[in-house]
Amino acid sequence: MTTPHGHPLPDPPTGTTGGGPVRLLLCDDHAVVRAGLLALLGSEPDFEVVGEAGGGEEAVAMAAKLGPDVVLMDLQLGEGIDGVEATRRIAATGGRVLVLTTYDTDADITRAIEAGATGYLLKAERPEELFAAIRAAARGHTALSAPVASRVMERMRSPRPALTARERDILGQLARGLGNREIARALFISEATVKTHLGRIYDKLGVDTRAGAVAVATERRLLA
Repeated sequence: MTTPHGHPLPDPPTGTTGGGPVRLLLCDDHAVVRAGLLALLGSEPDFEVVGEAGGGEEAVAMAAKLGPDVVLMDLQLGEGIDGVEATRRIAATGGRVLVLTTYDTDADITRAIEAGATGYLLKAERPEELFAAIRAAARGHTALSAPVASRVMERMRSPRPALTARERDILGQLARGLGNREIARALFISEATVKTHLGRIYDKLGVDTRAGAVAVATERRLLA
């Protein structure tokens, strides 16, 4: 794990500044995953898990109450708000959120980072990488899994083109829950044309589903 400038991050024996352990809040809707993380993090003397949350709303409330140094946040949380919205609410109050998930699509990464996540780590990482990322996040440094960092750099080098006016129109109809035939009728175009535009919209937004397109468009305020 490195800093944004490529320098290795040191792993101090204690806490964020040497004055105590890094206080952690875990948020994952799977109890087994939380139990595994709890056991794993317990092996490090400079970590202290101060709370566990099974949902987004619970995580936001616990973060406000407990004031952890870092919140480990999954993205998909079942019912209620998802990990991105929970991240946004926690980050808005100055909290540091390290996303820990299995999802590594461009859309997921972009939404989390734009919501204010301090870092983005994949669950497939080695424990040592997780520990280093937590310590980095506790200091306010960006911590990204290598595959995620590669995606971010690729996206920065080759930004996707902006949506056209027609694509925005179709995206707006999509957000209303309309199907291809209904969109075609509303905009006086053929279904084939709708499908063509949808393909371009998916590519530009870095998604592969209708729901993903609406989610990213909402995050980026592309919808009128």
